[in-house]
Amino acid sequence: MNLKVLATLTVFSLALAGCQNVGPKQGVGTVAGAVAGGVIGNQFGGGSGKVAATALGIVAGGLIGSELGRSLDEQDRRRAYNAEYQALESGRIGSPVVWRNPDNGHYGEVVPTRSYRSNNLQCREYTHTVYIDGRPETARGTACRQPDGSWRI
Repeated sequence: MNLKVLATLTVFSLALAGCQNVGPKQGVGTVAGAVAGGVIGNQFGGGSGKVAATALGIVAGGLIGSELGRSLDEQDRRRAYNAEYQALESGRIGSPVVWRNPDNGHYGEVVPTRSYRSNNLQCREYTHTVYIDGRPETARGTACRQPDGSWRI
């Protein structure tokens, strides 16, 4: 990833953290999650698809980092992001895509809940529930497949 992309990720992450009324750990989780998500997202796609995948990673990482930054480690976030991507790509409506970190027992599931077309794009709604010490935290999202094949929230 080049320096320009990394700088953009950092600025966007700080802006995302600043838009929320959060404590220091949650703010750090937002930034760390957004940067990690951006780095992971940047590994997918090519050309403008790489930009869209990076943006998806930033948003998903920021959400995961914001809500759960104090509890999830890097491996948890990577597994959660991969489950989201798999659910969007090939998940069946109502069928969970499960992830689990055997090192700490954290786990979650991403469930595609609806598919539809908007502006000639395939879109998917989903829920992502993460369990920390048996307590669920659920986030809902919508992503649309772009003409280059990438997903954008």
